[in-house]
Amino acid sequence: MAEEERPALEVKRLVKTFGGKENPVTVLDGVDLTLARGDFVAVMGPSGSGKSTLLHLIAGLLTCDGGEIRVGGERISEMDDAAVTRFRRRRIGLVFQDFNLIPTLTAEENIALPLLLDRKPPGPAVIEEVLARFALTPRRTYLPDRLSGGERQRVAIARALVTRPDIVLADEPTGNLDSPAGRAFCDLLSAMNQEEACTILMVSHDPVVAAAARRVHLLKDGRFVDAFDTEHDPARVASRYLEAMGETPAAPHR
Repeated sequence: MAEEERPALEVKRLVKTFGGKENPVTVLDGVDLTLARGDFVAVMGPSGSGKSTLLHLIAGLLTCDGGEIRVGGERISEMDDAAVTRFRRRRIGLVFQDFNLIPTLTAEENIALPLLLDRKPPGPAVIEEVLARFALTPRRTYLPDRLSGGERQRVAIARALVTRPDIVLADEPTGNLDSPAGRAFCDLLSAMNQEEACTILMVSHDPVVAAAARRVHLLKDGRFVDAFDTEHDPARVASRYLEAMGETPAAPHR
């Protein structure tokens, strides 16, 4: 299969269990998920449904107990720790709720960090382009504690994209942002997806944030129970979510 034809992400029959043999808790129970290149998908579900666990498995931060995960055609579920660390650094962009910036590095240095760790220092033109694209040029020499929440999250997404990854994984990316900064971040993700066909998988509990995606998959008790196009309508996302979780009477779908 040609590189451009391979899905950005393939998850098949994924199982993850926590706890010992006497009291096992199955968090993911045979999950399947495929994202084509350029997809923008959000995963929603109640607390404890396995949303973040799914993202951490795809990122190689956890190991699965069954099934397989392929990113860009590469089966990361069979890689050892060293191989998956290299793969994640080069092929997966990560954006977390708490930003995960290095406090002693400037905004510019945080953005360049994945390339520096891979011993591939970026050329000045690359950094200039990224800083300008995310409106961070005036803040390039600032340490994270001098940046606003929105600026820190823009540094985080710039760092996630600097390696041109196969997929960006965003775990509750607006959780520590106020409403205006959260909306701005959603607009940024949408623009990246639409203008550059960046593949994004995002976990969120917020219908407004999830509506930035093209499609939502709903996770309940370790399994996907529904999937639908968002039409970028938070009310539609909220209605379908509540219905699937059994919290409201079924209503006609739009």
